[in-house]
Amino acid sequence: MHNHPQPASATGLPRRIRRLADLAYNVWWTWNPDAMRLFAKLDPQSWHRLNHNPAKFLRTIERKHLNAALTDIQYLESYDRVMAQFDAYLGDQRTWFAAEFPQLKDRVVAYLSMEFGLHESLPIYAGGLGVLSGDHSKEASDIGLPFVGVGFIYQQGYFRQHITEDGWQEAYWENIDVADLPVKPVATPDGDELLVSVELPGRVVNIRIWEMGVGRVPLFLMDTNVESNSPADRDLTARLYSSDLDVRITQEIVLGIGGVRALRAMNINPKVWHMNEGHSAFIILERIAELVKAGRSFDAAAADVRASTVFTTHTPVPAGNEAFPQWLMEKYFPQYWDRMGLDRDSFMALAKVDQQWGPSFSMPTLAIRFSERRNAVSELHGQVSRKMWQFLWPGVKEDEVPITSITNGIHTGSWLARRLRLLFDRSLGADWYEHLDDPETWDSLLSIPDEELWAVHRHLKRRLQIFMNDRARAQWATTRIHPVQIIASGALMDPNVLTIGFARRFATYKRAGLLFRDVDRLLRLVNRPNMPVQFVFAGKAHPADDPGKRVIQELYRVIKRAEFAGRLIFIEDYDQNIARHIVQGCDVWLNTPRRPHEASGTSGQKAALNGVLNCSILDGWWPEGFNGENGWAIGGEHDYDREDEQDAADSESLFGLLENEIVPLYYKVDEKDLPREWIRKMKESIATLAPAFSTRRMVKDYATQMYVPAMQETADDE
Repeated sequence: MHNHPQPASATGLPRRIRRLADLAYNVWWTWNPDAMRLFAKLDPQSWHRLNHNPAKFLRTIERKHLNAALTDIQYLESYDRVMAQFDAYLGDQRTWFAAEFPQLKDRVVAYLSMEFGLHESLPIYAGGLGVLSGDHSKEASDIGLPFVGVGFIYQQGYFRQHITEDGWQEAYWENIDVADLPVKPVATPDGDELLVSVELPGRVVNIRIWEMGVGRVPLFLMDTNVESNSPADRDLTARLYSSDLDVRITQEIVLGIGGVRALRAMNINPKVWHMNEGHSAFIILERIAELVKAGRSFDAAAADVRASTVFTTHTPVPAGNEAFPQWLMEKYFPQYWDRMGLDRDSFMALAKVDQQWGPSFSMPTLAIRFSERRNAVSELHGQVSRKMWQFLWPGVKEDEVPITSITNGIHTGSWLARRLRLLFDRSLGADWYEHLDDPETWDSLLSIPDEELWAVHRHLKRRLQIFMNDRARAQWATTRIHPVQIIASGALMDPNVLTIGFARRFATYKRAGLLFRDVDRLLRLVNRPNMPVQFVFAGKAHPADDPGKRVIQELYRVIKRAEFAGRLIFIEDYDQNIARHIVQGCDVWLNTPRRPHEASGTSGQKAALNGVLNCSILDGWWPEGFNGENGWAIGGEHDYDREDEQDAADSESLFGLLENEIVPLYYKVDEKDLPREWIRKMKESIATLAPAFSTRRMVKDYATQMYVPAMQETADDE
């Protein structure tokens, strides 16, 4: 979309392999294992030490490793093959979208999100919302959607996590040098740095724009760390999710208003605007103001904006929905009601919600009122959302509230273990990846020999063990740390033992402590003679979430108890690298939210793709996924009046499942030492869940239900 100077890392590369730099600046390599191996093979130690960051890796690699590659025939053949695949992918005109909607191929969808989780080397995400944004963008590329992403580069990203000996989460931040990220500055036609600006109280703040490739999709990332800004304004984009209201509203002004201006400055005029959660809802104000300036009335402008806007809500609890006090809106938006053809009260009424502290301006209310198409992220979340937002449609029955649902999925190529991908290549047919959302593609999975699937699964468990051992060894070597913490971080993990994973954000409603309601029973479970069990935990609590941090602390104190003998593990500083190892290397994926508080959840979908069986509360996506044979359901689908009653019932159900079904089934093996019934469940899980809960299905749903109708409506106006 733009012509940029050659990446800095390209200048030092030998001519024969200089296009490694092109690869480094497009995250296509993250879902193509052979491309990833081109970097890793040059210098495996540095590659892992730099957290798989190709831009920094190529910038700092020693010349001797590059010279060695030039004399390695196999490496050069692999390089040529990967670059040919990369070029073919970027140039392919025969995509799903081009075939289905050839007349709409130039109508761009702009997707705005506070975070994009593309890879661990790009710490511009906090959790599931960001990973979903990253997976959505990758899939938009795969199916050829005309799509651009808009988000932020954060100078310090999201916090790094350290667990003290007492189990308390400490947060620390690291400064990130933009030169170490695979991004290039967007330039004007004259070659100067392109800047846009937003007005804040008493000042103007300049915004710089960076571009990175997500396959065929350009992702534009903004930051305010510009010399012409004051020190405080340069820090506006330092960290994700500040608890400071002034910083928070300013970030959302930059994302929403700055995002619109950035796209306009690059001559990108989207036909559809998709807000991923309410953080970017200020795009609505800016776009209405643009149309009013061009001579439209407020009502006509609002109707135009509404027709071309899509909103996805991810929050099933009212308290989680962001609202700013009206006095703060008056501070930051005094010029806006005039620009929109409104007075102050009419402006505030656009998104007014009365909170305990007084009248406020609700971001999701603004987003819902000015979006023609709105969706929740699972069928159950759709029901919750229609109930939660019914007050915006007085007189409309709850089940007729116009909020639909598109259930989340995961980007298959990014989360599937390489060994499993090779097995699928052999067993499902050469072009299975092109048809991965078709259930028939997976029929032949059932004929894969049990021995082969189990051998790959065992390999992935050993890989998880080695990963944890290496991390524990590095901690021991570089940090003053108590030996008990080394054991707690996985030094004693046994790949022959039933392994249950629990990795996610440590919000209290996710109930990481459900197992710890009966510690004696848990102790008997993990130390069961001839049938032991080990649990792997990982995840962060938001730095301001003390109740979440206390859950980690209580968990950690139990983990350290000697009688658990290292069978309970907590891996600190959870990121996408850790996530990949756990969702690929466990036997069971545990999910225990307090129903119906989980909007969707996707970690269990990643696990299922890799043959890991889900054991989950019937919340989020699992009521749609569970069929009785492809995993286990904890509890039922009824709601409780009292939380403690619900927790007690779910804890009892979980222990019963583990003791009576899951553990015995895992250890029930035949004369070849194969757990045949377990493997049958693995196959059923992959075959039923992989096609339905892929972003291939999800983004096609967005295209057909949300984007295309909006594109066609706006096409009629031209």
